[in-house]
Amino acid sequence: MKPLKVLFIAPYLPSLIRVRPFNLIKYLAQRGHQITLLALEPPGEDMSSLNTLQGWCHRVEMVQLPAWRTLWNTSQALISKTPLQAAYSRSPQMAKLIRQTQAETTFDVAHVEHLRGAELSQAIKGIPTVFDSVDSIALLFERALHSGPTWKSRLLARLDLTSTRHYESRLLERYPRVLVTSPQDKDALANLSKVKDANQRLLVLPNGVDLDYFTPLDVPRDPATLIFTGKMSYHANEAAALDLANQVMPLVWQDRPDVRLTLAGKDPSASLLALTSDPRITVTGTVPELPPYLAQATIAVLPIRYGVGIQNKVLEAMAMATPVISTPQATTALKTQAKETLRVANTPQAMAQEVLTLLKDETLRQRIGQAGRHYVETHHNWSVIAEQLETIYREVIA
Repeated sequence: MKPLKVLFIAPYLPSLIRVRPFNLIKYLAQRGHQITLLALEPPGEDMSSLNTLQGWCHRVEMVQLPAWRTLWNTSQALISKTPLQAAYSRSPQMAKLIRQTQAETTFDVAHVEHLRGAELSQAIKGIPTVFDSVDSIALLFERALHSGPTWKSRLLARLDLTSTRHYESRLLERYPRVLVTSPQDKDALANLSKVKDANQRLLVLPNGVDLDYFTPLDVPRDPATLIFTGKMSYHANEAAALDLANQVMPLVWQDRPDVRLTLAGKDPSASLLALTSDPRITVTGTVPELPPYLAQATIAVLPIRYGVGIQNKVLEAMAMATPVISTPQATTALKTQAKETLRVANTPQAMAQEVLTLLKDETLRQRIGQAGRHYVETHHNWSVIAEQLETIYREVIA
């Protein structure tokens, strides 16, 4: 079949942190498709992945989204029914670039990334468009409203929940296919939609793992180091990291005071940085590469209090053959028998007990780690997922 010309619209630059669009572009390009990436550059955007993307794509164009524009966009959202997530990225300059790019090149299909990019798609004309919602943001806000780590995160969820529900209810009126990462997010969007064939047009396209990047390393593991990974400015990650440090670790230390905890990820809050008053806790901030930290850790402990979609941090730890202990909220989207590939605990007491059990049994840790690696190789290979996305593109085009 002939390669496709794909117009890929993103509200930020895909990267190793924004792993989904980054790897979809990488593996679509490997399959021979011609990708034109148009992406916004919001305030403070990390541009380190630009050269890599330029090597994969036929063309990459960036449009700055200045701070004054984001403030204007969000102020306008407050007096409209558009959710803040969607309004944030409105850009007349990007709309102009999309029109110019379409005038210069005939594309087979357009791909729009995330609710934050949805408003940008209004400039796309005359070609079928696939919208990658990734998650249901309304579902995320519903959960954050009850479990957010700070009053600010709960207030934001309350302020934006109604408008987000309304906006997501109309996604299938705008796009012939909408993608999500988990069955739970599909059900949430289907329940909001008024379109009769919502379940057929809402498709689950799971997240994958870069199995070459996240691959077991030939380094010795620390004897008693736990790790939690993620972008720490994200409220669900902050909540989980605080729960781990304040509720789980004191129970672990009662039996094993020698155990250390590493919280690895960019933009930790003041509350997380304050945890380093205990010398057994390390808060790294941004790290150059995550795999070495996962490779050296004894166990990845991921007490996700709430969230949506597939948890990349779970998949990445499993890919490194690092044994994982997590909560049911983080594992419902996985196609696995939990006890075979990771341990699941739903209370701080149960999680602490799982930690202590694995710390005592190196053979069990190795067996769980190897089973986790095999699981992601089988179910979360980006090359297979990119092939599935290509099939979706061709169906929409047809």
